[in-house]
Amino acid sequence: MDVKALKERVLKANLLLPKYGLVTFTWGNVSEYDRETGLIAIKPSGVEYDSMTADDIVVLTIDGKKVEGELSPSSDTPTHLEIYRRFEGVCGVVHTHSRYATSFAQACMGIPAFGTTHGDYFYGEIPCTREMTDEEVNGDYELETGRVIVECCPDYKNVPAALVANHGPFVWGKDCMEAVHNSVVLEELSAMAWITKTLRPDTPVMPQRLLDKHFFRKHGANAYYGQIKK
Repeated sequence: MDVKALKERVLKANLLLPKYGLVTFTWGNVSEYDRETGLIAIKPSGVEYDSMTADDIVVLTIDGKKVEGELSPSSDTPTHLEIYRRFEGVCGVVHTHSRYATSFAQACMGIPAFGTTHGDYFYGEIPCTREMTDEEVNGDYELETGRVIVECCPDYKNVPAALVANHGPFVWGKDCMEAVHNSVVLEELSAMAWITKTLRPDTPVMPQRLLDKHFFRKHGANAYYGQIKK
């Protein structure tokens, strides 16, 4: 993918965040990593969505060196870069402060797998990180945020999201569009979980057999959901 196409793709993905109600003002960002070229495109810091253009998208290397763009990249860039460095195959990352997912993060709670909608996308609870230490917050904060995400996500391929305690969700995928899709699903699941716990605080998680059925009918070698490619 050439740089222009990468920037246009990342712009389009970023503009989907306000479309789906996942951001207020500038509270979010999307990036994509082209592993063939080694280039990462990400939203610029603090730029309003309704005025942003492809020319505003910042292009970096995996070590954070700016390659193209006049503006400063998102302040969350080091978190994105750490996820790309540590999560093999991940090429898209989204961070938002969406209402329901962020509420779980502020409560320092993961999102339990209560039902089949959850199981279609996430193979079990969406974890919340531990609280960050004084040294982590006062040090290289955004990089340390990435590190606590990596620490709490051993099954990152089957559970492509984490809640950062007291902060908000980070979500990933094979590219930026899949990461946005997963972010939309995460927010809907968070709202469902909130309502479920309100209706019945002691609701148990779904049976493992049902989680297995719904997750693996859409994912893995034996998936059969959707149209089979011939």
